[in-house]
Amino acid sequence: MRKPRELTENVWYEVRTAVNVSEPLFRLPEAKALFLGVLRETERRYGFEMRGLRLEGARLTFYIKPDDGLKLPKIMQWMKQTFSARFNVITGRLGHVWGERYDSEIMWGGPPEGAEEVDWAAVEAFAAATPIEEILTYKLSWDSPRTNGKAKSNQLSFEAAPKPASPPG
Repeated sequence: MRKPRELTENVWYEVRTAVNVSEPLFRLPEAKALFLGVLRETERRYGFEMRGLRLEGARLTFYIKPDDGLKLPKIMQWMKQTFSARFNVITGRLGHVWGERYDSEIMWGGPPEGAEEVDWAAVEAFAAATPIEEILTYKLSWDSPRTNGKAKSNQLSFEAAPKPASPPG
C-alpha cells in the first residue's frame, strides 16, 4: 500500500510523470502543442504558478505552486485525463496515455534558482501555431484497438518526427 500524498498550503511541489509507453511522445510538435494547450486550460481553471517545465520525450517534470495547495491532485487529474481523452480521439486510440501515478515532492525552499517561470504567452503561441490534426500522419509502435492491429494513417512514427526545440518556459 502506498503512503498518502503529502499536501500542504503555500508551497512548491516538484512533479514528475511519464507517458505509458517509453516512446518519446513529446518529441512530436503536435503532441507537445496539444499538451501545452491543455496545460494552459488547466492553469486558467485551477490557478497556479509554474516553473521549470520540461517535456523530455516520454517524461514530464515541473515545479508548481497551486493557489490552493490541497488541489494538486485535482489539477493533475484534470490535466492528465483531458490530454489523454483528446489525444486518444485525435489518434483513434482507446488505451492509457499516462503511466503510473505522478510523483510529487514538496520543495520547502521553493524551486531551484535555474527553474524559469513558464511564459504562458509563448505556450499559447506554440499551441496555436501547431496544427494538431497532423498527429494523424505519424505512426505509434502500439496498435489501437480501434484499428484491429492494422496500420492506418492514425499512427505515429518517431523516426520521421522532427526534433523540437525545448518547450517554452
